[in-house]
Amino acid sequence: MIVAEQKPLVEIAERIKEANKVLIVGCSMCVTVCLAGGEKEVGVLAAALRLLRAQTGRSLETVEYTATRQCDQEYLEAMAKIVTPDIDLIISMACGVGVQYVAERFDQWTIPALNTKLIGGTLEHGVWEERCGLCGDCVLHKTGGICPIIRCSKSILNGPCGGSQNGKCEISPTTPCAWQLIYDKMAKLGKLEALLTIEPVKDWSKARDGGPRRVVKEDVAL
Repeated sequence: MIVAEQKPLVEIAERIKEANKVLIVGCSMCVTVCLAGGEKEVGVLAAALRLLRAQTGRSLETVEYTATRQCDQEYLEAMAKIVTPDIDLIISMACGVGVQYVAERFDQWTIPALNTKLIGGTLEHGVWEERCGLCGDCVLHKTGGICPIIRCSKSILNGPCGGSQNGKCEISPTTPCAWQLIYDKMAKLGKLEALLTIEPVKDWSKARDGGPRRVVKEDVAL
């Protein structure tokens, strides 16, 4: 899932200082799971912004809404009825994709309330870790399901680098060496011989190169 965290309150407040009425839009998907932009966080942010504005002797009117998904135009249509002309700006509590979709759909200035951090999963309650680098050419079948692009600090495809000690990366004693994890997993699977095959230099053109990437599923595309 996409993991994000809220920007500092004072930063958001500074961005809306000229507004009298704002629409704060949450998202029921990833940012709800990571406790950054769901319905609860929308209410907390709205209250905090009103209190902060009151300290300046001015009032702030807030409208709260939580979309099923902000990254899908279909779900933004239901939001259209509350985006009235008197809304000065929209505060999106979605990932960067959701912010862009809202900004494209509506004429009001749209600002992000979150910083999009990573694509990862839950380690424990309140702790998330990056697991995918969106490289466009997955090699997890060769590495026991452990991503060398993200989980190796140097993104080495034919590791290890030689800097690890006792199964830990040289950058930190709390960071596991990805290639130690890969070796242990492949040994457990009885597939160590697969690691003898040299992985060629990665074709990064399949990653973030040449403009925005697009996936088209031919059987459903119009």
